[in-house]
Parts: sequence; C-alpha cells; structure tokens
Amino acid sequence: MKLALKIDVDTYRGTKEGILPLMSLLHRNRAGATFLFSLGKDHTGWALKRAFKPGFMKKVSRTSVLQHYGLKTLLYGTLLPGPDIGRRCGKLMREVREAGFEVGIHTFDHVKWQNNVANADEAWTEREMRAAQDRFLEIFDEPAHVHGAAGWQMNAHAFRLTQKLGFDYASDARGFCPFIPVQNAEIIACPQLPTTLPTLDELLGMEEDAAGHLLKMSENPGPTGHVYTLHAELEGMKLIDTFEKLLQGWKSMGYELVSLKHYYESLAPGTLPRHELVYDEIPGRAGKLAMQGKEFLGY
Repeated sequence: MKLALKIDVDTYRGTKEGILPLMSLLHRNRAGATFLFSLGKDHTGWALKRAFKPGFMKKVSRTSVLQHYGLKTLLYGTLLPGPDIGRRCGKLMREVREAGFEVGIHTFDHVKWQNNVANADEAWTEREMRAAQDRFLEIFDEPAHVHGAAGWQMNAHAFRLTQKLGFDYASDARGFCPFIPVQNAEIIACPQLPTTLPTLDELLGMEEDAAGHLLKMSENPGPTGHVYTLHAELEGMKLIDTFEKLLQGWKSMGYELVSLKHYYESLAPGTLPRHELVYDEIPGRAGKLAMQGKEFLGY
C-alpha cells in the first residue's frame, strides 16, 4: 500500500527555507518524495490578480497567507523585483537530487501560469513549458521525467505537451486513481498520477483537526493507494510538525511513503484506465482545476 508524496515548491522563500527541513524530516521517517520546482522568477505579488476569482479571498483569510509566505514574498513582482529561483537556487535543487529524492518541474513562473493558463493559446503554453524544461536541463544536466502543474491549472495544449515534451508521467490533475487522460476523445499518452487527498491549506480553517481529517480519509484506500501534495512553504515551515504527525500516522497504517517515480513503477502502466479530463472547482481552492472525470469507454 503506497502513498506518494508530491512536494510543490512555489516560491523563492519556500525553496530557500522549506526544502532542507523537509529533506531532514523525510530522511528521519525513511520516506521518499518528489520535489517539483518553480524554476523562473518569483512573482507571488501578481497573485492579487486572482482576488476576484471565486474562493480566492476565502482561502487567503483561512490560511494566513501573510504568516506562511511572508510580506517580502507577497511583494515580489509588485514593489519588489521577483528573484529568479532557478538562477539563485540551482545548487540547492541539485542537493535534493543528490540526497536521493526525485526532482521534476512544477512550473517556470508559478503565478504567471496560474493567472493565465486557463485561457492561454498553444504558443503561450508551449513557451512557458519549454522555458521550464530548458531551465531544468540547465540546472540538472538531464531532462525532467515528471511534470506537476501549478495549482492543478492546465489547458488542452498543456496536456498535449506533457506527451510532446516527453514526460514519463505527470501529476497535473485531481482525482482518485492513476489514469490515461482523454480530452475530446483524444488520448494523451502521458499517464496522470492525480492528487487523491485534500491539501492542508484546503482544510485549514475548515476542519478543527486538519491532520486528523486527512488521516481519517486515508484509512480505506483503493488498490492504487494515494498521492498527497504538500507545499514547501507550509509543511516545510510553519506546518512541519503537522506534517510529521501525518507521516507517522500514515506509517502506522502500513503505508509505504514513496516518490511519484516509485509509485508509477509499482503500477502496470499498460492496464491504466482511460478517463476524461474535466475542469471544476473544489472546496477550499480558488479557480477551476483539472480533474479526473468519468471513464472513457470509446474505441
């Protein structure tokens, strides 16, 4: 019974301050994980453009964004220039790989992607994804094998590009089991390993005991286990004790805590079901997310 840990690293601060504590905690608990990096400039301040999207301000008030991200981070791209995360933190990113963890692509510019990808055309989408791919190659001297979109925000072009750009698998969607994505009857030959559990920031302020709620939801997994997404800015910093409680709880249930690579290799890829891609809202998160829809029974 496997539970894959997917770590989204959204910001410069999260990269600098959240990664090392997470690696230490994971090593102490003998847990594998996949770190997905934001590789371009940190423009977190641009997130204010999403202030009028349904659910955004509710999330801000529930999750104490200022406390977790810090004032300086919230000014990047507005009153302060956005630091180039990949340029400044490449050595630290390589240390993650050298410590035995899988590394992959989250995005090039996190907020630019979230603000624009839903309505972006093919040229814009490919430009952003290739920029991330090129920077990853520059840092690691090898291509990335896994992609996990910022905020689970995708479009039809982005899903096609996961295949075109040669990713072995991706974790861009929310869902309930690994699947081969289908959009408008078009099969995308890049398996999706969707996030199957809520994230802590979706539960904070909505559940009195967010960790206990997550553990309760983990008690009766399907045959393919679970994928849990955490954030370096949260579980790697203020919420690290909560994350340790989760790790210990999952281990006591008998879960093997693994990377997305290990999780994928435990599957039989040729037998994965095909499911349609849909876009919808979920409680506790702003905007419409890429989600696993009904099984595709065509052909």
